[in-house]
Amino acid sequence: MSEHERFGRPTRRDLLRLLGTSAGIFSVTRITAQAAQAPATRTAGRVEDWPEVGGKGRLNTWNETDILDTFPAGGLEVLWRTPIRAGYTGPAVADGRVFVLDWVETQRPRGTERALALDEKTGKVLWTQEWSADYRGISWPTGPRATPTVDGDRVYVLGADGKLFCLAVKTGAVIWRKDYVKDYGADRMKWAFDWGFASAPLVDGNRLIALVDGRPDAKVVAFDKMTGAEIWRALATDTDLGVAQPVIITAGGTRQLIIWYPGAVASLDPATGKAYWQQPYKVGGSMTVALPVQSGSQLFFSTFYDGPLMLSLDDSKPGVTVLWKGKSDSEIQTDGLHTVITTPVIIGDYIYGICSYGQFRCLKAKTGERVWETQAVTQERARWASGVMVRHGDRLFINNDRGDLIIVKPSPDGYHEISRTHLIKPTSPPQNRRELVNVNWMYPAYANRHIYARNDEEIICASLAADGR
Repeated sequence: MSEHERFGRPTRRDLLRLLGTSAGIFSVTRITAQAAQAPATRTAGRVEDWPEVGGKGRLNTWNETDILDTFPAGGLEVLWRTPIRAGYTGPAVADGRVFVLDWVETQRPRGTERALALDEKTGKVLWTQEWSADYRGISWPTGPRATPTVDGDRVYVLGADGKLFCLAVKTGAVIWRKDYVKDYGADRMKWAFDWGFASAPLVDGNRLIALVDGRPDAKVVAFDKMTGAEIWRALATDTDLGVAQPVIITAGGTRQLIIWYPGAVASLDPATGKAYWQQPYKVGGSMTVALPVQSGSQLFFSTFYDGPLMLSLDDSKPGVTVLWKGKSDSEIQTDGLHTVITTPVIIGDYIYGICSYGQFRCLKAKTGERVWETQAVTQERARWASGVMVRHGDRLFINNDRGDLIIVKPSPDGYHEISRTHLIKPTSPPQNRRELVNVNWMYPAYANRHIYARNDEEIICASLAADGR
């Protein structure tokens, strides 16, 4: 099998590109409505926003109460639909606004990336901020990848070719900006697999932590979130950047910034960038997609080609040992969990996730031993068949890539599907043969008892409240 066939990617010749042209960055703010809207009305019970990828803390956990038990027979009522253009970014929801990015192609492969703010109740566009982008060499050139990160009166957005903006939440005005290519010398030409910049920046105190791939030794950079000034930089840029999301965990009595890149998992001091430890971890195709999952003293990773890695966190100081690791580097002969986009969930002593060809699996967390699997979630045994999972109490809400929303009761004794409904049309070309032709690989947001989901044509809002409101 050739490299092109194995990875389903363009050849090296196809990856030639030129970034940072003399045209530079341009930006235009369009205020389409009064943006200083009041926050969404809150009802009784627990409600919360979804201000970043994976929700608050990037935990992929939804904690709201008074949520429906099963879907209505006729499906969920869509409260509003707003047309948008192409993109893989999930929405972020905070303080009565929904933030999302998209892409308008003008002269292939160049175009305009846009950040949009919508009214959470009505879907009305409050403002649009846009800038030029160059997608030459980017695989799946169908729009931005990184979910916006909202922090108070600012929202941080990242384009696929490495332009980072700090925008005012109320107006969309640019407060500061960075260009990873121009400002830091990031060189996508050296990447074996160019997925574009896809790591959403992480707010920690006064810092905005971003995967930049800058030079020298600036794979990770912490900016002052208010001004954009560099605070620290860390890690050599002698490997691909990958597409992982930075997360912060607490273990060994210490807050640790976890950076997963092709070749290793690194733990840094989020305040200084000082390295605590690094654990080698082979990752084929730079597919560091699923978020790391912490469960007590366990820290779990999974990737498409090379499978799972379970680390045991030291309880007295920053440090890890390998508890177990998958033995297969085959996408077909998988011995554990080879995820594509699905961040697994650990509940008790068991891991639940979606494997390389759409198999929904249950593993023993202590050993990686497979307990059971089913094709019921994705319905199709196909390469990259996948979905997005969020834990809600003792249930899982799963958006499969066919556009369905499913409620599952996870259990080591087998697959228990509670309810299923169709939510949104799949519109993204998967670059392989699929039963429905297109897929939906976008992360939704679960906020204020609603789900916010998007494809390449629209973003929608539907109620998940028990009372239907």
